[in-house]
Amino acid sequence: MAGIPDRAYNAACARLASAMGVSLGAARRRVEMKAAAVAIRDTAGKQALAEELLSEATASSADNHARLSSLLEAVGRDEHFMLED
Repeated sequence: MAGIPDRAYNAACARLASAMGVSLGAARRRVEMKAAAVAIRDTAGKQALAEELLSEATASSADNHARLSSLLEAVGRDEHFMLED
């Protein structure tokens, strides 16, 4: 059975889950899989990896927000289109 993870590691995974919009378990699995790929076994290393993934997620969410905003803008003759009257 797996041991109880460190509180700081749990907090880092929770912040990652919140930024990604997924459950805590899904975020923890993502960190565990990435840690296994780069051979990180200690909790401090996994916590640092979770923080790194969090910074990547927040950077990409800002890019995604800008991209979505640009796609939602009306162009040309579509700017006066009404879905309902």
